[in-house]
Amino acid sequence: MKQELASALLRSGEITRRDFAAKTASSMLGVGLLGNFASNAARAAFEGSSKLRQVATAKNVIYLYMSGGQSHMDTWDPKEGVETAGPTKPIKTSADGVRVSEYLPLTAKQMHHGTVINSLTSTQGAHEQGNYMMHTSYELRGTIRHPAMGAWLNVFQGGGNTTLPNFVFIGNDSRHPGAGFFPAAHSPLYVNNPENGLKNIRSSVPEDKFMKRMALADELDKDFRATFPHRNVKAYADMYDDAMAMMKSEDLKAFDLTQEAPDVRAAYGREAFGQGCLLARRLVERGVRFVEVSLGGWDTHNANFVRVPELCDTLDKGLASLIADLNSRGLLEETLVVLTSEFGRTPDINQNVGRDHYPKAFSAAMFGGGVRGGYVYGKTDKEGREVVENKVKIQDFNASIGYALGLPLDQVVFSPSKRPFTVADKGQPLTDIFA
Repeated sequence: MKQELASALLRSGEITRRDFAAKTASSMLGVGLLGNFASNAARAAFEGSSKLRQVATAKNVIYLYMSGGQSHMDTWDPKEGVETAGPTKPIKTSADGVRVSEYLPLTAKQMHHGTVINSLTSTQGAHEQGNYMMHTSYELRGTIRHPAMGAWLNVFQGGGNTTLPNFVFIGNDSRHPGAGFFPAAHSPLYVNNPENGLKNIRSSVPEDKFMKRMALADELDKDFRATFPHRNVKAYADMYDDAMAMMKSEDLKAFDLTQEAPDVRAAYGREAFGQGCLLARRLVERGVRFVEVSLGGWDTHNANFVRVPELCDTLDKGLASLIADLNSRGLLEETLVVLTSEFGRTPDINQNVGRDHYPKAFSAAMFGGGVRGGYVYGKTDKEGREVVENKVKIQDFNASIGYALGLPLDQVVFSPSKRPFTVADKGQPLTDIFA
């Protein structure tokens, strides 16, 4: 009946599709979309954002976050013949003209599936602020919490598995912005240790007794929900409904890594990051649309050339196995694997044989999901100090992820405080990196 009414209204021209979406978002999400009577500020946000559209090239995203500030000089943008290179040497890859660090030999064999972006730049040189901007496209403020990309995907498209959350974070970084100003239902499911899966998800109480308890609790809460029809109250009730659905889901076995063959688990690496990558593959197989896996420890102010090879060994096994595994299962074409960090590290080597924070120039990479294979976008100078070709702001990078997913980059959403936002601020997608 609701669908028939909506269709009739739209056909009659009484309201526009944008107005209808705005009213629906306001009632269901606790936020609003840009309508005909938007403020000048909202119009400005709309006009400044990219209006580019494309059919989505990616259905899912596996987002690998290198927490701490990954050294671009020792991973994706190695130099040669200059003092800033240090002892790190570049090696050839499976793609002509693409070179990566010697510390990533397994990933080098998968570079025909991906694009390296060597021209990222940020205005944020501190960890918390850089982490926040990379995840949200916005500066960290004390007055508002902005959504991460997985929450935007949930709001605009939803879909995925009906009994598992569409947004999962694997790691232990408590600074993750989560759903931001969107309702709590769009927050990620946090999995601290992929080896442990989801603990205590099954009830120890017999099913009939458990359902009676839930029915009683629902009856007791009914008057309260009617008296206080606030979105946070509804979100609390929805959380129970979602938890109930997940408890009964047959797809909970996705979280059980013991079902994988020992040689597969070993190939990914037995560290938490590698097993997190394996869990991410298992989740996207079952319809979970956005999975983030974090690898910390990249804050290498000291002993950079000891720590980075160790970290790269962990990264290399997990990333290369993930790409190869997705490809062999026919999932790489529809899954965008993104690797990024909050900033790079200084070309100059400090007195502790380390590299310090460097937001001025750094690197990221994307694989599958419609991006060009065997491609390098952007360039730094011979010492890795300055971006000299195709500078990429964080907002542009995030707009490219949204573009791959087919998200409306110019769609303004109003927060509960009536402030206008778009998915990647005013970022412009890097259309050249798509095949």
